[in-house]
This record gives sequence, C-alpha cells and structure tokens, in this order.
Amino acid sequence: MGIYLNPGNDAFRLAVNNKIYVDKSELIDFVNDRIGRRDRYICVSRPRRFGKSMTAEMLAAYYDKNCESSGLFDHLKIAECSSYSEHLNRHAVIMLNIQKFLRRAGNPQNLPAYIEQKVLAEIRKEYGKWINEEETGLADALESVYAAETGGDKGFVFIIDEWDCIFRVARNNEAAQRNYLDFLRDLFKDRTYVKVAYMTGILPIKKYGNHSALNDFDEFSMTMPGPLAEYVGFTEQEVQELCAEYCKDFEEVRHWYDGYRVGKDQHIYNPKSVVDGMMSQSLQSFWTNTETYEALQIYIDLDEDGLKQALVEMLGGQSCRIDAGAFQNDMTTFRSRDDVLTLLVHLGYLTYAEETKSVSIPNEEVRQEFVRAVKNGRHTELARLIADSDELLQDTLRMDSEKVAAAIE
Repeated sequence: MGIYLNPGNDAFRLAVNNKIYVDKSELIDFVNDRIGRRDRYICVSRPRRFGKSMTAEMLAAYYDKNCESSGLFDHLKIAECSSYSEHLNRHAVIMLNIQKFLRRAGNPQNLPAYIEQKVLAEIRKEYGKWINEEETGLADALESVYAAETGGDKGFVFIIDEWDCIFRVARNNEAAQRNYLDFLRDLFKDRTYVKVAYMTGILPIKKYGNHSALNDFDEFSMTMPGPLAEYVGFTEQEVQELCAEYCKDFEEVRHWYDGYRVGKDQHIYNPKSVVDGMMSQSLQSFWTNTETYEALQIYIDLDEDGLKQALVEMLGGQSCRIDAGAFQNDMTTFRSRDDVLTLLVHLGYLTYAEETKSVSIPNEEVRQEFVRAVKNGRHTELARLIADSDELLQDTLRMDSEKVAAAIE
C-alpha cells in the first residue's frame, strides 16, 4: 500500500464503521460507465462539509487493485449494479489530496514540482524497470509504464481531492495558478494512460476568458449538478430516515438544514450539519464549527452594484435572479453583484434554483451566518434594519401594540 499509488481502503473503512453512514455507493456505477471512454474526465464541485473527501476515499477503496474491499461493498447499493464485480479492486489508483501537497510545498509556485517529485518516487518503486532514469516528468513516466504494460488492466484511475485549493489559498497568485493548471493539463490532456479521472473541489474549473483551462472535464457543480445531484449531500428521504432513527422532528430539521436546491426538484441537505444535529441534544447552527463568518463577510462587504438590495431581499426570505454563467470560477474576479452571489452559491452560503435562475438563503443555519456577518460588517444600514426587525419581533411576541405600531409607522 502506498501513500499516493494504491492508497488502500483504511480511510473508507473508518467512514463505513461510523455510527451514521449514508450509502452513496451508486455513484461508483456512474464512474464505472465512464471508464475507457472519451468522457472519462469528471469534476464534482460542492461546498465544504458535503462529503467530497469521503466520496474520493470510497472510489479509491473500490478500485485499488492491491486491496480486498468486497467486505466493505458487498452490503452497499453498488453491489446490486451490473458493473460492480467487473471493476472491484481491478485498477491501479493514483490518489492526490492537493490541499496536503500545497501545504507541504512551501510556496504555491512549487506545487506542481512537489507533486511530481513525491508521486514519481512511488511510481518508480512499483514500475521502475519501465521508466528511464532521465525521466523527471510524471506524465512522461506514466506514458512509459502504459506503453510497457500488457493486459486489460493497464492504465490508472486518478482521484484528485481538493483540486481547486490553490485558487482559494493563493487567490491572487495568478502565475502559480497557471503553472498548476498547465501541470494538470499536461497530466490529463489526451493521455491514454488515464482510465478515468475524478476530481473534487469547491470551485468549478477556472476559466480564462471564455475558455476552460481543462476542457476535457465534465463539470457537476452546485449550479449545474446534472445526474450527480443526489450523490453529494443527503436527500430528503435519507434525512427523514435518520430523523425516525434518532427521534428528531423532521420539520425542525428541515427548517435548520434544508434549502440547497440541486436540479429542478432535488433538495439536498448538508451532511455534516445533519449528522451533528442527529448526535446532539438540540438542533443548532454547526456552521461556525468549521467556517467563520469573516469568510462570508469579505464578500458581502464588497460594494458591487445592487448587492446590498439583494441581501435585504434574501434576508427577508425572497430570492434574487442572477446570471451565473459569467462567473470566472475564482475568488477575485468580480464584475458585478451576480459574480459575488454565484461564488456564495459554490461556497454553500446561497442556493441556486435552476428553473428560475435565482438564489436565496437556504436555511436557518446559514441565515444566522449572514446576520452575524452583516452586523459585524460595513453595511451599517442593513445591520440597523436587522436589529429593528429583531426588536419588532420581540415587541410582537410581548403584544406591545404601541411599539409595534410605532415600528411599522
């Protein structure tokens, strides 16, 4: 078992053994169907805490040819699919967590070279007899291995987690970003050694102008989830079953954690929040356990035209129409309020309704983060409106007719 090459199934075993595990294994059948085809490049973007890393670990455990994973999968939904046995533990896997590489590389500009150094070292241990000593590029080494291998199992399954972290951590370092994208393009573009590639991240693939830097990849995002809508996040039925098991009021859980619209009819819940809610004594906001309102405050403090009015409407429970297509898929290029609001969709602070092309605040948990960010931000007028609204609610509950009348006036 390696760190990057055939990393094993220990990580997924921990997930399956967890007290709450919701079976999303049918996603494997979707990926199996792409193996060996031209459309074998898949990129799934979802906010934090939506189970992206667990999905990546599941795929690694399923494909890794140095494992025996039937005990983990035989009782899951994927075992009912016709492709199950065909690909179970039959492929060489290269799994990369880009966030870990970026942290250890020291400088964002060094990221591609650091990845090549570490992964190539493991590739040489396993396939050294087929790689020339002069080869220092990962793509060239993998091509040499592929050319020398025989049999139907030649090639590699690539699983890339947190692929976009450089655009979030080094958001203003465009030179490092381009260097990294050039590395990924060289690693994947027209490479026959790629059996299938599955990438996860928060942001969709970065665009330069009107063109994607990695146009081989099919993207499945919060604004365009396609057939993968139900596989990243908990569905309403899954949450209802958990509520029955853990004796929670489903309507209250829906108030706190529902609201993410993916596709035309699908409602998706944040998995981490739902699990925390099931295991806690009372429902509450768990967002601040892993996110801080400062991250949201940065964007709502921007003076993009119409942003303040949109916030007022959404805090009042309304939705706001946007054009999500112009977004450049980064955290620095904002040409209008629509770009800011689209970014907040990908970060999980807003939800996008495909049929109306509009955004709204998804649930009570996230609404509290908006209120907290506004009260501590630069929109003092909006903060005053929120404070007045809170005071009006309390006066109404106290049945103080004079104060309610004065507030309405």
